[in-house]
Amino acid sequence: MTLRDDQRRRYARHLVIPELGERGQEKLAAAGVLVVGAGGLGSPALYYLAAAGVGRLGVVDGDLVELSNLQRQILHTTADVGRPKVASAAEKLRALNPDVTVVEHHVRVSADSVLDLLAGYDVIVGAVDNFTTRYLLNDACVLAGATLVEGAILRFTGLAMTIAGGRTACYRCVFPAVPDDGDLPSPAEAGVFGPVPGVIGAVQAAEVVKLVAGFGEPLFDRLLEFDAAAATFHEVKVAREPACPVCGERPAIRSPQDSMAAPRGGAS
Repeated sequence: MTLRDDQRRRYARHLVIPELGERGQEKLAAAGVLVVGAGGLGSPALYYLAAAGVGRLGVVDGDLVELSNLQRQILHTTADVGRPKVASAAEKLRALNPDVTVVEHHVRVSADSVLDLLAGYDVIVGAVDNFTTRYLLNDACVLAGATLVEGAILRFTGLAMTIAGGRTACYRCVFPAVPDDGDLPSPAEAGVFGPVPGVIGAVQAAEVVKLVAGFGEPLFDRLLEFDAAAATFHEVKVAREPACPVCGERPAIRSPQDSMAAPRGGAS
């Protein structure tokens, strides 16, 4: 793709970065990125990806905007309460950058739909708020050989890692099993400090831009931890686990349905 004059003005601050430049910007314009979740993490990730000029943005979310979302989910406004999150998100993203094609998926991710949702996208962003969907998305990306930029938040803490499905450590390599109900509090129970998803969502967007444009060091085999209360970042080296149930030497999970049926327990 060749950039128009108005696009060169829009992306001028990218074009002067040697690692990105016009070629990288053209790659972004040709890319498709799927963001699963249009809430706390999805809001900043989607905003920055649209601003960066990703050509096609898929937005997956089955929820409606609630008043309690607005403390951290910056894609939405008070006037959006009661609207589907994908519709609210798409409106803001199109207004920000009309060149971006926004594809609305007003659905909940399921074992039956997940592989179809992933198809045709270059990078997947995990911005979900529950463990069942997080593990299902991880497993589906491993099975499909897709690249997943994962994020998670709770109270003052955020986590991010990037997974090249079947080639680098996956989420189950680090956290093998879905926690049992009650093992860990949900964001609704424990709370979320509003700026934390902003930080992690921005990290996820940066990972996507690097992956698509082809520069820098993605968070492969690394888990990035952010503690807003202490104002610290900490990196943990991780590795593929030979006994991982989805990407290990003898995988038990060979389909999204297997993912949903996998044993639970093992919060860590």
